[in-house]
Amino acid sequence: MTIIDQGTGTGAGLPPDLIKDTTTQTFVKDVIEESKRQPVLIDFWAPWCGPCKQLTPIIEKAVRAAKGKVKLVKMNIDEHPAIPGQMGIQSIPAVIAFVNGQPADGFMGAVPESQVTGFIDKLTKGMPSPEGDITEILKEAEAAMAAGDPATAASIYAEVLSVDATNLTALAGLARCYVTAGALEQAKQTLAMVPESKRSDAAISAVQTMIDLAEQAKDVGPVAELEQKVAANPLDHQARFDLAVALNASGKRADAAGHLLEIVKRDRKWDDDGARKKLIQFFEAWGPEDDATVDSRKRLSTILFS
Repeated sequence: MTIIDQGTGTGAGLPPDLIKDTTTQTFVKDVIEESKRQPVLIDFWAPWCGPCKQLTPIIEKAVRAAKGKVKLVKMNIDEHPAIPGQMGIQSIPAVIAFVNGQPADGFMGAVPESQVTGFIDKLTKGMPSPEGDITEILKEAEAAMAAGDPATAASIYAEVLSVDATNLTALAGLARCYVTAGALEQAKQTLAMVPESKRSDAAISAVQTMIDLAEQAKDVGPVAELEQKVAANPLDHQARFDLAVALNASGKRADAAGHLLEIVKRDRKWDDDGARKKLIQFFEAWGPEDDATVDSRKRLSTILFS
């Protein structure tokens, strides 16, 4: 299964290619036609232009902060001189805003971030925010995950992040897709984008637990060998514990929980209540509404309080 790179994606209902490069041939489509749907900023620049290099990160940050209300299209005037020539662009960087197919406003030079933000705010004043759409789209991603299609879910989460790079639900969701695909390093890289102050968010914590459990599974050995050990000695709690970790990593949640519950039933105090504690970790990683979580919680309660 292939999981797409973060920041890319198609067809999730959000503006694709929030920031992109354009050419003389694609200018009409990327700028003129697109501006009939929403404002488009075109940034005329060149590789040798120092102020252009200063402005680029500022304007890209401001466009992302607008969360889909405006797009940014960049044109290298050295490679594509015709359009800037027709528009009379004589100095760069030059940023022109197109609305409804026509140039509406603009500015020149590497202006400060506050000025760029104010320019975009003025341009998009009164426009509805796509936040409501994002909520619905995130539900589509969750549905795809529930249906066992993490590749589609990853595509949708990445599309949300192309508009709102700090969306915690999308970051957690994309990381979860990577864990499901066994791409633990990519999952870690995705979580690394979460601000330190947000690391305690329930969804983020759950994915971190998934990563921890997946890494633990690497060290416990093959499922078949562990099953043989447990079959040979049902009182080998360590083998049964390791088997639960391995089964969880392979997606067999009910079986994994069953082995931990068996340890709790046979010897609650084993390894300082380790089986119950590991089961709680499973619940956090699976989520409170997962069928395996709901069923195993009931079974755990029966064992503990009967």
